[in-house]
Amino acid sequence: MENNLNIENKVMEEIKSGRVKLRSKYIFLAEKLGVGSAFALSIILAILFFTLLLFYLRSSDNLFYLSFGSRGFMAFLDSFPYSLVLISIFCLLVAGFILKKTNLIYKRPFGQMAIFLIIAVILLSTVLAFTRLAERIEQGAFNPNSPGRFFRPFMRGCFEERRGGVVGRTVEVGGDYIIIQTPNGLRQLQLNALEQTSLNEMATGSWVMAVGEGEEGSFSVQLIKRIDVNEMPFVERGVRRHFGQQFLNTSTEFRTPCSMGGCPNR
Repeated sequence: MENNLNIENKVMEEIKSGRVKLRSKYIFLAEKLGVGSAFALSIILAILFFTLLLFYLRSSDNLFYLSFGSRGFMAFLDSFPYSLVLISIFCLLVAGFILKKTNLIYKRPFGQMAIFLIIAVILLSTVLAFTRLAERIEQGAFNPNSPGRFFRPFMRGCFEERRGGVVGRTVEVGGDYIIIQTPNGLRQLQLNALEQTSLNEMATGSWVMAVGEGEEGSFSVQLIKRIDVNEMPFVERGVRRHFGQQFLNTSTEFRTPCSMGGCPNR
């Protein structure tokens, strides 16, 4: 008992002398709220980016390249949204770090909480991917007046020109070429190296998907097929955004480089 009193007296003397300063309970509360907010923000961002990842895979051209077999595998890898995957993982790691370094999981095994966290993020993201949330984020990302423009650098990467595959809306069909509208602009498809095709199906206004070897502005096609754009609404919206009113024009109205006599290798 005396030892406890002595310790208490020494502590009180240190406090009175000013060598030890007490911290307000509000400071502790603020720190706890700050840690909790950082944890919540990390989880929310992980869910949002994983939702965008699933949404992209569900509504873009990425998975459809696999229908070309081994020829489409490189196009699949080329169009895979690595940035969305990396950011989702990073946000989860930040949340796990906060969880481990604080007492948010006091007396609970970190491993179990980490597994629960990953499963919860995946389940919530899967549900959200089938709602209009991801589409609204996509629309906001390309609206300069929307808070969703924060996501624009990540969504823009999903529309980068592919080297091994291409999807677009046909605006001109020639003997050995096709001109299509893509989310990045017009692209000329060279058919000289084509292995098989049915060009009679490649009518103006139809949507096509091809694999081969891409260069700046042109693409040497190996395999090509007509597609239903309703299966790739992400791509269709990208083309609409890029071309605006020109998206509605037919080949007789739309002036492509080839229709003006400037198409190489014609």
